[in-house]
Order: sequence, then C-alpha cells, then structure tokens
Amino acid sequence: MILVWLIIVLFVGGLLSGFADRWSSVWPRWIALAALTIDACLLIALIVDAESLALSVTSSSWITDLKWAWIPRFGITFHLAVDGLSLLLIALTIFLGIMAISCSWTEIKQGNGFFHFNLLWTLAGVVGVFLALDLFLFFFFWEVMIIPMYFLIAIWGHENRAYASMKFFLFTQVSGLLMLLAIVVLVFIHHQNSGVYTFDYFDLLDASLDSTVAFWLMLGFFIPFAVKLPAVPFHTWLPDAHTQASTGGSVILAGVLLKTGAYGLIRFVVPLFPEAAHTFTPVAMALGAVSILYGASLAFAQSDMKRLVAYSSISHMGFVLLGVFAWNAIALQGAVMTMLAHGISAAALFMIAGGLQERMHTRDMGRMGGLWGRVPRMGAIALFFSIAALGMPGLGNFIGEVLVLLGAFQVNRAMTVVAALGLIVAPIYSLILIQKAFHGPPKEHDTIRDFGGREMTAMGFMVIATLWMGLYPQAMMGLAEPGIRDRETGIRDQGSGIRDQPIELKVSGSSSLILDSRLLTAERGPEQP
Repeated sequence: MILVWLIIVLFVGGLLSGFADRWSSVWPRWIALAALTIDACLLIALIVDAESLALSVTSSSWITDLKWAWIPRFGITFHLAVDGLSLLLIALTIFLGIMAISCSWTEIKQGNGFFHFNLLWTLAGVVGVFLALDLFLFFFFWEVMIIPMYFLIAIWGHENRAYASMKFFLFTQVSGLLMLLAIVVLVFIHHQNSGVYTFDYFDLLDASLDSTVAFWLMLGFFIPFAVKLPAVPFHTWLPDAHTQASTGGSVILAGVLLKTGAYGLIRFVVPLFPEAAHTFTPVAMALGAVSILYGASLAFAQSDMKRLVAYSSISHMGFVLLGVFAWNAIALQGAVMTMLAHGISAAALFMIAGGLQERMHTRDMGRMGGLWGRVPRMGAIALFFSIAALGMPGLGNFIGEVLVLLGAFQVNRAMTVVAALGLIVAPIYSLILIQKAFHGPPKEHDTIRDFGGREMTAMGFMVIATLWMGLYPQAMMGLAEPGIRDRETGIRDQGSGIRDQPIELKVSGSSSLILDSRLLTAERGPEQP
C-alpha cells in the first residue's frame, strides 16, 4: 500500500491546498510542503526496503509491487511497482517538488491554493508514471500530469504565457494520443495471438509481433517520449514553456517532466520492441548527438537567461537519448546519472533566473552585469551550478556524461565523437551566463536583495546533492543497477544486439579475458590451478 499512498498523499494534499486558500493564503504552501514531507518519509521506508533487498541472496530488481483488478473484461489492472530506477526518479520528484514550493514562496501572490493544487497534482501524475506497470494506467497518469502543468504555465506564467501553454499542451497531447493508439494496437495484436486481453507490462513483453508492425508501434511510443524529453526535432515547445512559466513551473518542467520521457524510453520503448529499437538505434543515436550540439549552439546565442538554460536542457537530454539507445550497462548508468544530475542543476539555474527576474523584473542578461558585488551569495551559487552544468569533474553531471560517452563509444563511434563536441560548447554558454549577469560594469544601479535564509537553505541542499552524486555516485548507481542489469540481460536474451559486444583478449593459449560493459572475468584453461 505504500505505493498507493505515495500518490494519494499528493492528490489529497492538492485538494486541501486548493480549499485552504479560502481561509489563508499561507496555508496552501504549508499543506503542500507537509504532503511532500510525508511522501519523503514513505520514500525513505522504500529505500530502507531496497537496501535490505540488496543484501538478500534472492534479490531481484523489483522492490515491491501491487496489483489489483480494475476492469477485468479488458485486462486492465491497477498495477504499481517500484525498482531502483523508479525509486531514484520519485526521490528526485519529491525533492524538486519541495524546491518548487520554496522558490514560489514569495513569487506567487495570487491564487496560492490553486497554484499548489496544480503543482501537487502534476507531481502525483509524475509519481504515477514512474510506478505504473499497466499501460492503460500509465497513460492515465501521463495525462494527469499534463493538464495541471498547462494551468501552471497559463495562469502564473509571464508575458507570453497563453501561447507557450497552448504549444506545450498541443505537443504533449497530440503525441500522447499517438501513444494511446500504439498501446491499443499492441493490446489487440497480443489478444489475437494469445486470446487474452491485457494491458500488463510483463504480459506485453512477450507479445509476438511482425517486424514491420513492431517498428511502427515502437515509433508510436518513441515519438511521445522524444517530445517530452525533448529531442530534436520535437523540441520547439520547450524554450517557450520554460521561458514563460513561473519559477516553480520551470523547476518541475526541467527537473521532473523531462525525465518522464527518458524513463519511457528505458522502461517501454526498448524492452517492448527490442528488434525494432535495434534497427532504429543509428537514427536515435544521431538524434541524440544532434540534440547535444543543436541545443548547446542555440544556448550560446541566447540573451534571455531562462531561454539559455532551456536550450542547455535540450543538449543535456541528448546525452540521455544517446545512452539509452547504446543500451549497455555503462551507457544506461550514465543516462540515469545524467537525468538525476541535470534535474538538480537545471532546476537550480531556473531558480536563480527566477530570483533575478523577481528582483530586477527582467530575464535579459544584457540588462544585468556587475551583480557579483551586489548579490555575492547568488553569484557564488550561480557559478557553482554553471560549472556543474558544463560537466566539471567531481560533480554529478560529469559522471553521467562520461559514462554515456564510454558506453556509446562501444556501439557507434562516429555519433559518440560528434556528441563529445558538446562538451566543448557547454563551457562557452555556461560561462557566458556568469560573465554577462555577474561580471562587468553594472547596467542598472538599483540595490537588489541577495539570497536570504530560505533560498540559501534550498540551494544548500541542491549543492550537497550535486556534490554527493559527483563524489559518491555508487549510492545512486547501486540502486539503479539491478533494474538496468535485468533489462540489459532481457534484451540480450531476445537477441536485439543493442549492447556492447564482448571483447576477448587472448592472454595465453590456455586463458583469456572476457570484457564487457559490466564485468571483467578470467576464463582459465583446465590445466590452470
């Protein structure tokens, strides 16, 4: 039941926040914060279970699971389950939810109840996406998270919010309907072959599909997830949505919603359609490499601080797409680490941009300058997360991107070399942000307020998380490893070939070393002791 409560607490907290606005504008914030705190406690209990399970000899990748009959006639169940991957992403969701409330504390002055209602319901939909293993239930939560996010942009956004929110809604809704069509077709084909209607993930893994049909169904899943990621050429909604959203909305968009697209690629696209995904691998990896360079190049050309961070997100998520379709343990671990590290660093940069906009009423870096002396605490935090975003060793982003490149190099060297050029462009746009906003002569001489205690506390937690991922990544990689191992092994057994090929190095006539992405073992001849 702990999986159900993770979702129910957010739904109920959202309802209470909406009603509490009638009595006080302060209550919705505290109720939303309390709901996320309760979810954090539930998550800690799950993490303790995961750690104990990891010590068990019979451990599997699934920590716990819940399955209830829902609509038996069509094989629809209420099926929730959590493994290390979903556990990490739920932890990221709850953590950034708290950060979104913190950065919205003084920014949202009207409609506090409805704002926190939409914020918590968006997070509830995201948690449901990370837990659902019935495809009908997954699509239900996919839609749940889109609608309140639309309101977060349309009501509390900035000057061009109506256009940005409608663009976000159309892109995600149309692509979502394409996924629904693919789900229904997959279920009907499985019914024709087995005589059983089912939307269950594990049952559909065994669906027998014609190669052509499988390829088109794979695209039906890939496109919606690529839109949400987003990957070029499905990215155009993102800069507008990020730029126009409130600070809290941008934190949730960059830190959480983009990760649902990456999660869908790892959980559904490759496991459900291994052969089709293998055929599509060169195209997908090319899209990842193009996204890395295109996003970085456009970030370099921006004068709007939020728009710069938005385009940098496209570049970083290109590494995730590259790693997912490389589909070996090193690349997948890198994709997971990039998702987590980018979620925190991008959210922090949006919080800094939102804080500056709240104080200076502009996002234009051309109107900034010389802020280091006036807001030194904000400048130091901005420098730290800009360095994190460019991939400084010792921080989480570096671990993720290097692992992705190492894993992808074993599969497609040309695309890996192209993607690596993104590491050259990233320092340029990251340091331009610092130079334009915080150095040089002051453009405006009004005194502005530096980060206070609440903001520095929030940023402190994000700094610690980024350092932890960079200095001790094994904590996250150890949680994700069982699920990644099981998925990689499952695809290998199906013969997809989306993996690194083992390399045999002859050491002598009677022994050899077998190297692959996950282990190094020595095979000895019979005469060896």
